[in-house]
Amino acid sequence: MVLGNAPLISGEVYCSASQSSKGVAAMTPTQLNISQSSDLYETDFYTWTVEQAKFLRDGTWDSLDILNLADEIESLGKQDRRELRNRLRVLIGHLLKWEYQPGKRSRSWSNTIYEQRYQIKELIKESPSLKPYLRDAMVETYSDALDLARRETSLDESCFPEECCYKLEQILEKDFFPGEATKSDLID
Repeated sequence: MVLGNAPLISGEVYCSASQSSKGVAAMTPTQLNISQSSDLYETDFYTWTVEQAKFLRDGTWDSLDILNLADEIESLGKQDRRELRNRLRVLIGHLLKWEYQPGKRSRSWSNTIYEQRYQIKELIKESPSLKPYLRDAMVETYSDALDLARRETSLDESCFPEECCYKLEQILEKDFFPGEATKSDLID
């Protein structure tokens, strides 16, 4: 990297003549790299991620944008929790629809139920530490699942239980479909 006409050499401190005369603090090459990485984070996130991955692989620790990198790593963990909650919301909402509107059951509903269970299982396989969070996530998402079922069925809200009527094990059980079987269940 070059500032003005002078190449940056590790450990040296650089400032231009105009910076010195204006009292601007001098910056080390590491500070310049961090500042540039931080700017890149704000202006071109994809390029920032590629650059940070390269710095990690190359062991160029001084070039890493530590604060933003730490935020992004935390965000990845939160993303898995959000995905788990969302998949549980859709799954429980469809189980409620299945149970409380049996005349409208469809292959689409059963496929959604199967797919959500599969994706939850895969998410837990990839991040086993989420498994203990499942029960809390079920409780947290029930009101949203209830809202989904109410909107999609147009049934009166008094038709549905205010608290989740399924056990976590049932929700995740491959062949659990609540309510009485109907002829259309056998056809689909």
